[in-house]
Amino acid sequence: MKALVVYESVWGNTAAVAQAIAEGICSDARAVPTSEATAEVLADVDLLVAGAPLMGFTLPTEDTRKSIKGDKKHRDNPPDLSHPSMRSWLKTLTGKSGFGAAFETRFSRSPGSSAKRIEKALGAAGYLSVIQRERFIITGTYGPLKDGEIDRAREWGEMIADAASKIEGQ
Repeated sequence: MKALVVYESVWGNTAAVAQAIAEGICSDARAVPTSEATAEVLADVDLLVAGAPLMGFTLPTEDTRKSIKGDKKHRDNPPDLSHPSMRSWLKTLTGKSGFGAAFETRFSRSPGSSAKRIEKALGAAGYLSVIQRERFIITGTYGPLKDGEIDRAREWGEMIADAASKIEGQ
């Protein structure tokens, strides 16, 4: 089974989680930003995992990204907005069938969910959700991730692979 983890990451936390999830799925799984998840790359993917940060109680919008870019308080820790947003990337997915899973990075008590929107978009594109969406916790605006979250992400990747293989074997 070929697996790909696609992410939107602003300050590197979601990218780190995505890499750990890919490691947990299998040694051949890759984690890539939205800019590298082209139709050609997705063509033979059987398992697609996607994740993004929670911002403004939802999946980041273009307005959210513009406000971050222009906010002077981020000048010492500039955001990486060089890749398409997850929201815009999800709109490019079309009629494919396969397995899917969604995750997000967030503060522990933030309301809302970006993973819920991702999961819905993956389903609309033909990816069957194999596991409940997951949240990985950051401790501040720029991170870092809460202690143990990278290990938990790797374990979640293992759970995704196990769930997909059980469904595939039925």
